[in-house]
Amino acid sequence: MIIPVIWLLYASANDIWYVFLDNWFMSVTMVFGSFIAGASSEGGGAVAFPVMTLIFNIPPDIARNFGLAIQSIGMTAASYLILIKGIKVEYKYLWFVSLGGIFGMVLGSLYIAPLVPAAYAKMLFVSFWLSFGVVLFYVNEIYRRKTIDELPQFNWPERLVIIFIGIIGGSISSLLGSGLDIFSFSYVTMRYHLSEKVATPTSVIVMAFNSIVGFFLHAVIIKDFGQAELNYWLVCIPVVVIGAPVGAYFINRRTRGFIARFLYLVILVQFVGALFIIKPGEALLYFSIAAFAFGMIVFFGFAWLSKKIKFLR
Repeated sequence: MIIPVIWLLYASANDIWYVFLDNWFMSVTMVFGSFIAGASSEGGGAVAFPVMTLIFNIPPDIARNFGLAIQSIGMTAASYLILIKGIKVEYKYLWFVSLGGIFGMVLGSLYIAPLVPAAYAKMLFVSFWLSFGVVLFYVNEIYRRKTIDELPQFNWPERLVIIFIGIIGGSISSLLGSGLDIFSFSYVTMRYHLSEKVATPTSVIVMAFNSIVGFFLHAVIIKDFGQAELNYWLVCIPVVVIGAPVGAYFINRRTRGFIARFLYLVILVQFVGALFIIKPGEALLYFSIAAFAFGMIVFFGFAWLSKKIKFLR
C-alpha cells in the first residue's frame, strides 16, 4: 500500500526516529487498538481514548484528535481490505448515516465538545456503550433474536431517521474520537436485526469516512491538532496500516456469535478499567448511572421498534 511508503519516506527525510523514544507506548497501545478497529464496531479510538485518558492521563481533546487522525489511516486501510476481499457490506444505510455523520461531527466539534468536562467525557464513553453491550447480550443470548444479512429498501422517512442517527453518532465521535460506528451499528442490529457479521465491516467503513472528516476539521479548520497528537500519530501509522486490516480479515472468518461476544468483552473491559482508574465521586457516579440508564432506554427502544414497526419498503 502507498501509505507505508509515504510514511517511510517522510520519516527518513525528516529523521523522526527519536519520536519513538518518548511515544513508544502509543505504538504498543495501537497494536491492540488497530486490531479492534478492524475487528469490531468500535473504532481504534475506542481503545486509544480510554487508554490515553485513563492510564496515561492525556487530556481528552488530545486523545480525541489523535483517535480521529489514526482512524483516518487504520480504518481506511481496513476498509480497503474489506472492499478488495468482497466482504459483505450493507450500503443501504452506509451512505445516509455517513451523510448525517458529517453534520454531527461539525456540530459537535464546534459547539458541544468545548462544553464537556474531561472526566465526564471519559465516563460517558464507557457508561453509554456498556448499556449497548447489556442490550446486545440480552437480545442475542436470552431473547435469541433471528438475524438477516440484507436490509430492506428504505423509503425517505426511514432514510431521514438514519441520517438523524448519523448526526447523533457524529456528535458522539466529535467528543470521544469514535461513536458513529457503534451507534449506527446498534441501530441496524437492534432495529432491523441485521447480522453483526454484516454490520461490523459496514461500521468500519462508516467510521473511516467520519474520521477523515473529523481529522480534516481539527487539522485545517479548527487548527487545534497539536504537536503531541502529531507525534503519537507518526509512531502509530506503521502499526495501524497492518493491525486494522488484520483485524478485519480475522473477524470476517469468525461466526456472528463470536463477533458479538468479542464486542461484549471489549465493552466490559473498558467500563471496569474506567471505574478502577477514575474512581468516580458521587456526582460523576450519578452521571454515569444516568448515562447508562439513558443508553438502556435508547437501545431497548431500537429493539422495541423492530417488533412494532414493519420494514419500510
